[in-house]
Amino acid sequence: MYCNRHQLSPCLHCQPHSYIRMVQHLIERCLLLRMSRDQCIKALEEHARIRPLVTFTVWRELLMENRGFFHAYYHDLSSRPLLRRNVDHHMTRLTRRQHWR
Repeated sequence: MYCNRHQLSPCLHCQPHSYIRMVQHLIERCLLLRMSRDQCIKALEEHARIRPLVTFTVWRELLMENRGFFHAYYHDLSSRPLLRRNVDHHMTRLTRRQHWR
């Protein structure tokens, strides 16, 4: 469970401050990609092997420190579901079209 000395990323048990900072940075990248909290938790679990509880805890702390930002962020995400669906549809069509060329 503890880190391997050959590991490139920080370990939660050996370097907790560095690990939390890394998770915070990855959450910020998810925010830039317009991901919801649940999408971010799932993505970090799948791609970075970060436990969901850790991501959830860091997300909650960021939310408490930046309430105004997250209020605007959630409002912006919730006001664009139709636009987002439209963009996803066009991206899918574009990907299929490029695949067949």
